[in-house]
Amino acid sequence: MIRRDHIPQTRRWVVKIGSALLTDEGQGLDRQALRGWVDQMADWLEAAPHELVLVSSGAVAEGMCRMGWSRRPEALHELQAAAAIGQMGLVRAWESCFERRGRRTAQVLVTHDDLSDRRRYLNARSTLRTLLDLGVVPVVNENDVVANEELRFGDNDTLAALVANLVEADLLILLTDQPGLFDADPRTNPQARLVEHAFVDDSRLDGYAGSSRGRLGRGGMATKLRAARVAARSGTATVIASGREAKVLERVARGERVGTLLVPSQEPHAARKRWLAGQMQVRGRLVLDRGAVRALREGGKSLLAVGVRAVEGRFSRGEVVACVDEAGGEVARGLVNYSSEETRRILGQPSSRFEAILGYRDEEELIHRDNLVLL
Repeated sequence: MIRRDHIPQTRRWVVKIGSALLTDEGQGLDRQALRGWVDQMADWLEAAPHELVLVSSGAVAEGMCRMGWSRRPEALHELQAAAAIGQMGLVRAWESCFERRGRRTAQVLVTHDDLSDRRRYLNARSTLRTLLDLGVVPVVNENDVVANEELRFGDNDTLAALVANLVEADLLILLTDQPGLFDADPRTNPQARLVEHAFVDDSRLDGYAGSSRGRLGRGGMATKLRAARVAARSGTATVIASGREAKVLERVARGERVGTLLVPSQEPHAARKRWLAGQMQVRGRLVLDRGAVRALREGGKSLLAVGVRAVEGRFSRGEVVACVDEAGGEVARGLVNYSSEETRRILGQPSSRFEAILGYRDEEELIHRDNLVLL
C-alpha cells in the first residue's frame, strides 16, 4: 500500500521549480513567488537537520525578458545568449531571497554529460555533499551557455532527477504550473481525475502522461514521469505538484495529499544496488584476499585497499570494476574511488598511507559499500 506518512520523515530534498512558475508570464522573475518558496524551504530546513538542493529553471526565460523577446529563440546561439544574460538575474534573485532567511547559497552549473561521465559524476557528488554538510543550499542549473544537448533535450526535470541520484535524496519535488498527473488531459476532458499516488513503474502512467508543454518551459508531464523513474533508481520518491498551490512545500512536508506522489517499487538500498548491478559496464578487476572477500560477503563492509592483491585493466575514478577472489570468481562490483594507476600504488596499503603515497587522500575506501553490490 502506498502511504504518504513517510514524507515528513524525509531528510534530504531536491526541489525543482519550472520556468512558468519563476517568471510572471514572461514579465520577468516573480520575486514575490520566489520569496514565498524560499520561506517554505527555509522553514523546513530549520525544523530539523534537513538538507535541500534547489534545481532552478528560468535562465533563458529571464534572459528573454531582459532582451524584450516575446518568443523563445530557436537558434542555438540565441538560446545560449539568453541563458547567459538571464543567469545573472536568476542567481542574484535566489541569493537575495535566501539571505533574508540567513541561508548561504552556491551556484552549481552542470550539463547532462557531467552526470553521465562517472569521474565528473563523483566530483559533482563530492562538491554537492560538501555544500550540504556546510549548510549551504546549492542552486543547480544546466550550463546552457556552453552545452547544447540539454537545450535540445529541453527540460530540467531529468537534471533534477539525476541530482537526486547524485545526492541520494529521499524526495524529489517537481513544482510545475499543473496540479499533478491526471488520467486524461484536464484541458479537454472535464472528467479527468488527478492521480494522487502510484508506483512509478505502473505502465498505466505512460498513457496518462501527455506531451503538453508551456510557452516558456520545454518539459511536459511525460518528462516529469521519466524524471520520476530516473530518481527511483536511487529509491527516491517524487511529488509532482503545482507551485501555485498555497504553502505547497509545507503541505508536502506534512504529508498532505497534494499533487501526485510516485514511489519506487523497491526500497532505496535495493533500487540502487539493482542499478549498479545491471546498468554498468565493467572496466577492470580487483583481486581480493580472503579477508576482504569475507568482509564484503559477511560483514557488509566497504572495500579497502589493504585487502586488494592485484589490479587488472585500466579504469578511471568512478568507473565500475569487478571484485574477484583469488580463484577468479566474481564476488562483487562497484564504483571505484581511484583510477587503476592510483590503485596499483595503494593496493595492500592502509588508508592512512594514501596521502604519503599519492600526495592526497580523496576517500578512505577503494569502493564504498553504498556503491558496491554483491553478486
